[in-house]
Amino acid sequence: MDSDIAAVVEAALRADVRLVRFEYCDVSGVARTKAIHVDQLQHKLLEGVGLTRAQMSINLLEKVVPIEGMEPVGEIRLVPDLSTFTVLPWAPGSASILCDQLDHDRRNWGACPRSFLKAVIERARGLGITVQATFENEYYVATEQDGRYVPHDASGHAPVYSAIGHDHHGDLMMEMVDALTAQGMAVEQAINEYGPGQQEISIRHTHALGAADNQMKFRDTIRGVAQRRGLLASFAAKPFPDQIGSGAHVHFSLWDPEGRRSLLYDVQEPGGLSALGRQFIAGVAEHLPALTALTVPSYNSFRRLTPSAWAAATTAWGFDNKEAALRVASPFYKREEQSYNIEFKTSDGSANPYLSLGALIACGLDGIERDLDPGEPCERDPALLSADQLERGKVRPLPSSMAAALDELEKDTFLLDALGPLLSRCYLAVRRSEAAAFDAEDADFEIRNHFYRF
Repeated sequence: MDSDIAAVVEAALRADVRLVRFEYCDVSGVARTKAIHVDQLQHKLLEGVGLTRAQMSINLLEKVVPIEGMEPVGEIRLVPDLSTFTVLPWAPGSASILCDQLDHDRRNWGACPRSFLKAVIERARGLGITVQATFENEYYVATEQDGRYVPHDASGHAPVYSAIGHDHHGDLMMEMVDALTAQGMAVEQAINEYGPGQQEISIRHTHALGAADNQMKFRDTIRGVAQRRGLLASFAAKPFPDQIGSGAHVHFSLWDPEGRRSLLYDVQEPGGLSALGRQFIAGVAEHLPALTALTVPSYNSFRRLTPSAWAAATTAWGFDNKEAALRVASPFYKREEQSYNIEFKTSDGSANPYLSLGALIACGLDGIERDLDPGEPCERDPALLSADQLERGKVRPLPSSMAAALDELEKDTFLLDALGPLLSRCYLAVRRSEAAAFDAEDADFEIRNHFYRF
């Protein structure tokens, strides 16, 4: 430990870092941080930074929600994971490090999202499974003009995937790609998306905890680079109600403990999907109405979840079906086993990545442990299926509002037990307060208070 701490301090001094952000993510999906001067770094890397227990009870509107066990009495600690230290390319003199929220005995105090994901990873390991994953983010680049957000697309809305769009945003996208690469993230693809000013950058998969950590770093990087250019980058699900929404699809695969053999891919099975993969899909699909409260969790998220919008409005699964919540992605030539993965589409950038990915994995493991069957794969847009086809595919509609999703979560004893009593109580209370607040306001209020929170 001492040598690891010394290595981080040396790296910070070598990069002329003066402030190090000790960062965590709250239940509303907001990245929050306390910055430590480099002169204090050595002992703070060991002892952590103090944080009131009440901090996790703050909702998206910065209101403190009364929650038993989260009164502003007593402190926890932001304890850094030394392996996540990165110098921030867009913020001179700054670095960040991601933290667990632990009690004084260095155990999860009951409401640490990162510790929740770690526990789920251990549960998977106990079943002989390791999970690889990545978040595939779409986001809008915009400016603020006269109190309104305006897409940054002087090209007059370039065609999707077009060279015009790449040229218009070329310098900005290159700077974003370079900043991501400098922090150890392997960029695989960068494109201009369907909406005006909408972009997507995909980074390579890694182990599950690293995938959630990368999602935190990714959002920070995209927003930070854009801000240096006088722009805003929004990961809200539907920042412009009249434009296409933005997702943060999760691509994941299941492997043996050594990470050498895919547990999803079986060349003898239809579509190459193993029996274990079918069970995993079945578990996710069974819990999906409740899972939406964690993976597409904001009030704004449900503007995106509409039929025939490539965002998934049902529990359907299928092979290369862009309208299914779970798409078994076709593998690449000569890399079939290595590239075989499942895309979970019911996910957006407003989610706390530790909670969303942890809950997704937990639901899949439940399907494996209970030997669930997902029904028939969906071969068309679910909106076009007959009642009989929907039944054979076990296809159900997803909640159409934040309140309805929270109702489903509150009924799902498996997910509540997985989260634990304090974290589940905190999550439901904070999110219920947000749903009530946005219900009482208009669409402009909703957009203003979602656009730049994530």
